[in-house]
Amino acid sequence: MDSMDNRDDRNFARREARRRRRKRAQILSFIVLLIFVLVVGIGAFFGMKQIVKYMENKKSQELVEKQTEEIPTDVEISEPSTEEVAEETDDLDTLVDSNISGMSLEDKVAGLFMITPEALTDVGKAIQAGDGTKKALEQYPVGGLIYFEQNIIDADQLKKMLANTIMYSKYPLFMGVDEEGGKVARLGNSKLGVDKVDEAAAIGATGDSGKAYAATETIARYLAEYGFNLDFAPVADVVTNPENEVIGTRSYSSDPEVVATMVQSAIEGLQDNRVSACMKHFPGLGDVSTDPHEETTATEKSLADMRECDLIPYITGIEAGSDMIMISNMSAPQVTGDNTPCCMSGLVVSDVLRTELGYNGIVITDAMNMKAISDNYSSAEAAVQSIQAGVDIILMPDNFKEAYQGVLDAVKAGTITEERIDESLHRIYRVKYRESQNLDTEGSDTDTTEPETEPETETETTAE
Repeated sequence: MDSMDNRDDRNFARREARRRRRKRAQILSFIVLLIFVLVVGIGAFFGMKQIVKYMENKKSQELVEKQTEEIPTDVEISEPSTEEVAEETDDLDTLVDSNISGMSLEDKVAGLFMITPEALTDVGKAIQAGDGTKKALEQYPVGGLIYFEQNIIDADQLKKMLANTIMYSKYPLFMGVDEEGGKVARLGNSKLGVDKVDEAAAIGATGDSGKAYAATETIARYLAEYGFNLDFAPVADVVTNPENEVIGTRSYSSDPEVVATMVQSAIEGLQDNRVSACMKHFPGLGDVSTDPHEETTATEKSLADMRECDLIPYITGIEAGSDMIMISNMSAPQVTGDNTPCCMSGLVVSDVLRTELGYNGIVITDAMNMKAISDNYSSAEAAVQSIQAGVDIILMPDNFKEAYQGVLDAVKAGTITEERIDESLHRIYRVKYRESQNLDTEGSDTDTTEPETEPETETETTAE
């Protein structure tokens, strides 16, 4: 009996022991599971926090980038502007080169001359443009025409004459005039009734460059109204010789700085209103005592002297973008070493004006029918030597046809290369094509004829 009781006690003890082990195992498993859940939960919490932070940062970065793209900057604005300017320049060069490449040699040479309508048509006084003008321009398509008071009768006549002339030319024309204001004003001193402008000396005496701008602005507006696109102004000479009569009150001042300031404003007043300016008379006609219209004229100034005075207005005018510069017919022996007129001197035109002063615009001679030229050179010699010196346009040769033939023969003989002619034409047509010259052509379809049936007297005209 006792044995069985003992066996029952041992079995009970073993069962209790197993029960306690299972309970401990369950508790341990629960603890492990709880720890695992806590670890996973904590990890998930911090993981989600990092994910949220990452997403917030990314969203913020995208917003900043979007706002940056929407804000215009100076660089972003200026770059397209530069590209547009370059594209416009390329287009202009393409247009110019295309025009030149299609020209015959004869047309190219004719394009280097600017003459009076009388020299073109062989009439005594041109007041109309009809069949005679049309035929003459077909044979001699000159680069431009210059007009004087004798060509002006009234407003309608002047507009019609210029409009017809432009229409008859197969190439763009410079339609030029001496319109400085004061005593040199072809339209201002005619019966057209345009607003008169004070002479340069009176404007310069005020010290107000705004008056110089206002004066040439007035001139440009009425010139454009009649069909002109080129004014042989402003005068950039510094008058330092009290005996100088050829310039006199046509100069703004005897102070080069005053002249420079006035010349800059005068150029802007013209060219802001789409009339090309032509500074004159390089390298400076302000200290001579004789008149190249009447006789050989020379300055005794050295180049160093000119740099300190006469060249100052030209430096300023070049910076202002003057489309054209006129070369004087005077001699400068202290510069060139001889009595060669400045317009025929490579040292003056190419070395000083082109290289030293950096001017790459159009260079034109003064009127070559002045006695300083015509008494010493044939029309052909003067034209050829001027082009060899670096000049682009020959103004009013004493004998146009002789000068034209002389240049044409020089090119054919190789004395002047065709590339040299093209170089000048490129400068000329860059200005002519730079802006469309919307000239008033009202009435240009009216049939008019040259006044050849009327009595005519030969007249001699010279530019100022």
